[in-house]
Amino acid sequence: MNLIVTCPRNLELEAESEIKKILNELDDQEPEIFQTDMRGILMVNTILEPLKIIDWVKNKINDEPWFFRYCLRIIPVQKTTDTDIDKIKQNVMNLKSIIQENDSYRITVEKRNSNLPSSQIINEIAKIIPNKVSLDEPDWVILVEIFGEKTCISILKNDSIFSLEKSKRNLE
Repeated sequence: MNLIVTCPRNLELEAESEIKKILNELDDQEPEIFQTDMRGILMVNTILEPLKIIDWVKNKINDEPWFFRYCLRIIPVQKTTDTDIDKIKQNVMNLKSIIQENDSYRITVEKRNSNLPSSQIINEIAKIIPNKVSLDEPDWVILVEIFGEKTCISILKNDSIFSLEKSKRNLE
C-alpha cells in the first residue's frame, strides 16, 4: 500500500470513486483500492509516486475546489510492516537518512485497534534519531499509522499530507 485515504464514515464507496477518478486523471487506470475493517479508511496501491499525487491534488483544489468532496485526507505511505515495535523501528531506520543533520522532526502516532503504547513507539524511534525535536514546526514528520496488525510508516515534509479541510480553509 502506498496511500491511506480517510473519508467520512459510511461514505467509503463515494471516496473510493473519488480517489479512483483522481488516479485515473494521473494515468493509473487500475489502482487497487481496499476498504479496511475501520470505517472511514481506505488503503490504496497505485503505480504513481504518492508525493506527486499530493502535489497534483493540492494544485487541483486551487483550480476546482468542488472536485473534492469525500477524500478528507490523502497520506503517502513509504513502508508497511507488521505492528511490532522492532519491525517499526527497523523500517524507520531504513528511511531516516532522508532527515538531514540540522533538520528537526516530530513523531506522530495514529493508532487503531492496537494496544501498543504510543509512548513506547515514540521513545524507541526517538532513540535512533539524534536530531532536534520540534512539535510545532518540524522539518519532517515521522508518521506511524497503526491499523491493528499492520503499520504504515512515512517520513514526510510537514506539507506532504493532503487535508481537504486545511486546503479549503486556505482558499478563503
